[in-house]
Amino acid sequence: MKSRFGFLAAGAIIALLSFGADLPAVAQATAFSDRPAILLGAAWYPEQWPETQWDADLSRMEAAHINLVRIAEFAWSAMEPSEGQFRFEWLDRAIALAEKHHMSVVLGTPTAAPPAWLTTKYPDTLRVDENGVRAEHGNRQQFSFTSPRYRTLAHAIAEKMAERYGHNPNVVGWQLDNEYAQASFDPESKARFHEWLRKKYGSIENLNNRWTTAYWSQTYDSFDEIPVRPEKENPGLLLDWKRFVSDTWKSYSENQIGAIRPLADKRQFITTNTMGWFAGFDEYVVHSNLDIAAWDDYVGGEHYDYFDNGARHDLTRGFKNRNFWVMETQPGFVNWKRTNSSLARGQVRDMAWQAIGHGADAVAYWQWRSAQNGQEQYHGVLAGADGTPVPVYAEVQQVGEEFAKASKALAGTSPQSSVALINDYDSRWAVDFQRHSGNFDPVVEMVAFYKPLRDQSQAVDVISARAPLTGYKLVVAPALNVLPKDVADRLLAYVQAGGNLVLGPRSGMKDEYNALNIQRQPGPLAAALGGRVEQFYAFEDKVPVEGEFGSGAASVWAEQLSVSAPDARVLARYGASNGWLDNQPAVITRRVGKGSITYVGAWLDEDLLAKLTSFLLNRSGVAPIVPNAPDGVEVCLRTGKGRAVLILINHNMTEVNITLPHVMTDLLVAGKAERNSVGLPGYGVAVLESK
Repeated sequence: MKSRFGFLAAGAIIALLSFGADLPAVAQATAFSDRPAILLGAAWYPEQWPETQWDADLSRMEAAHINLVRIAEFAWSAMEPSEGQFRFEWLDRAIALAEKHHMSVVLGTPTAAPPAWLTTKYPDTLRVDENGVRAEHGNRQQFSFTSPRYRTLAHAIAEKMAERYGHNPNVVGWQLDNEYAQASFDPESKARFHEWLRKKYGSIENLNNRWTTAYWSQTYDSFDEIPVRPEKENPGLLLDWKRFVSDTWKSYSENQIGAIRPLADKRQFITTNTMGWFAGFDEYVVHSNLDIAAWDDYVGGEHYDYFDNGARHDLTRGFKNRNFWVMETQPGFVNWKRTNSSLARGQVRDMAWQAIGHGADAVAYWQWRSAQNGQEQYHGVLAGADGTPVPVYAEVQQVGEEFAKASKALAGTSPQSSVALINDYDSRWAVDFQRHSGNFDPVVEMVAFYKPLRDQSQAVDVISARAPLTGYKLVVAPALNVLPKDVADRLLAYVQAGGNLVLGPRSGMKDEYNALNIQRQPGPLAAALGGRVEQFYAFEDKVPVEGEFGSGAASVWAEQLSVSAPDARVLARYGASNGWLDNQPAVITRRVGKGSITYVGAWLDEDLLAKLTSFLLNRSGVAPIVPNAPDGVEVCLRTGKGRAVLILINHNMTEVNITLPHVMTDLLVAGKAERNSVGLPGYGVAVLESK
């Protein structure tokens, strides 16, 4: 369901399109002025193939307008076949050949897959799982992220690579490792966790107090007594373990950054590739010492959900609050799901342009060519094991042609939004530790809020709870379960200055130690709200909800609210249900300073939530970029450096027609025609520049 805001709002959007120069500019895909602003790439593994085939591979990539390759990320055994004996000549030739074919190079440090000589000689570097089982060689990510010996060896290979390629003019950036993921529970990790706790709390008495260890006689006499487990433990311990893991991955990056940065051209960026909603660590912490954010965009479910995928793009953009890279994406299908369905014809192009629309400056496919052996033989590719193109190659070739046409217009542009959705890892972890309702998945709830907000406003930022809030008209925190006072103070200051804050169910329940707040929900914001949560209930059935924005139902979770301030207003009430909730407030709001706070106490059904977000956007003065866009059409706007580029993506299988806010130049058609409307076939894309 789309919200319709009227012609005055549309006029304001036309002004935004026309005067993008007033908005902040961002860098291009790289800091190298001679490279395209937008890059199309592929993962290439020359070490897996005879050198006589390299030129043919790169020629076919170049014919598809691929101008970026990522190499070396799994090539440790090829670069260092035995300890201290380095062989880079093959990589020299691969990089030089890529340059011949007009391709920039991202070098991956190979530490996600250590060689057999290393794990055999130094078994202490191998990861230990929570059950005490040590990993073996033959997969990847089998190392311990705290191992001092592993870090020494990782630093050495990264340093040798940087010495050789840190000033290679064709190397534009570095990817550290590959998809950070698994923590280790080995003795070194436990010792480091205990030291981390000692540094944080100062004394064991302080830790006991913060964790309420008097419960179940958990009281500790020393830090060394504290167990390390990833679940079914004291909530304070579990939350601190996740924070320790986050800090450890950050220091793991720092170990290799320290090897590369002193030897590298300052224009070469350093990043790593992350995994969307993955919550093994706090992405904001891990990205704090990286130059850009990058992620691997794979369809999470059996079918492509463009709202969920768009949310993950916006999440990644929020890690650094700037444009990002898609370091890997699927050319049709993957190999690791129960049923590895292929994207429909046209959806690979659809996904590529969605990435650009949400702020990606590079899109790279995994992978170029099928490996003859290994665990991912069935994964989608652009070329088969024989080196010749598979059917999706032609679609990627079209994407490459279109990126080349639009690259100049997109240079220095980025998405802008007046709506923000708060993603908070502490809160997500805290809810997952104690869901209380098995269906209360914090990511599902995040996407539930994102979908109507994005559909109706057509631009949403996904940000940290500690990110700057200036400029946002509406900030929504779906389940800000962990709400420290300093974060509450920042949110309240935002409201008093004129912002509109919306808190979802379970917000403000915990403090920074994962202990229940002394104030009832929403904790430090209860006084400002002028109301509170009296009790919460997990539900399997539906609870009727009716209010001034519409009627519907809630499920999964419902909170009984009360109002204490005379100017606090009830926006919705529950109908007959369990007796406790009957006719009680479900949503309340209050004006505070120049802004407002709204608390939503229930997991609302899709239609009712869309009615609520429409009400909130309208009240906050947020208008869509393209009014009356058809359902299933995604609208993306990138602005900056005097340019405004509108990207329209038809996610439907059937043709649609879209009226533009004003006459624009179609960048993808011959002659760059001027249009005031566009017709898009199924999975069609239009890229238009403001006149």
